[in-house]
Amino acid sequence: MDVEKKLTRFEKARILGARAIQISMGAKPLVDITDSLDPIDIAYEELKAGVLPLDVIRDE
Repeated sequence: MDVEKKLTRFEKARILGARAIQISMGAKPLVDITDSLDPIDIAYEELKAGVLPLDVIRDE
């Protein structure tokens, strides 16, 4: 959850979209699926759990 607070809304949208595409193409979800099979919902649950296999690199 701390990871989610550090991301801008644009970074969050990009990461959720990228992970949702991976899941829809057959990547194994990294959290237990209980409520929804929607790839965006699964990606959001992974973000909340802090287990996304993606990193944000900012140009500063």
